[in-house]
Amino acid sequence: MKKKNKKVIEIDIVSYGLYTEWDRESSDLPKFIELTQVVEAAIGIEFGMIVEIRKARGRYLDFLIEHPPFYNDGGELEPSFRDTFRVKHNPFQFFLGDTVWEPIEDKKGDWTLSILDGEEVLVSKEFRVV
Repeated sequence: MKKKNKKVIEIDIVSYGLYTEWDRESSDLPKFIELTQVVEAAIGIEFGMIVEIRKARGRYLDFLIEHPPFYNDGGELEPSFRDTFRVKHNPFQFFLGDTVWEPIEDKKGDWTLSILDGEEVLVSKEFRVV
């Protein structure tokens, strides 16, 4: 019996840098403001990337946000953040990003945003918060 081959997922970065505030409850993507990988450490600055994913409709992919070490309100060290999302249609545009919040000092440093299929990194973009 032949094994069915998985389609190779195609993914491209549409834009990266600074964006308008993103409403996480809305299906609308934030609006692109400026192309950059250097982000000012100021409250409310939204940064990240918009990707277009093809040949993956119905699949579940992961995103990973690696950030400088910082503590949550309970005083616990926050590890990198990983979660799953579903590719709803083909092509599918997805915003992966974050924002700067208080205290600002511990958000400074290198951030890496990645989209993965299992443990395989499909796309990744580095940012420096200064």
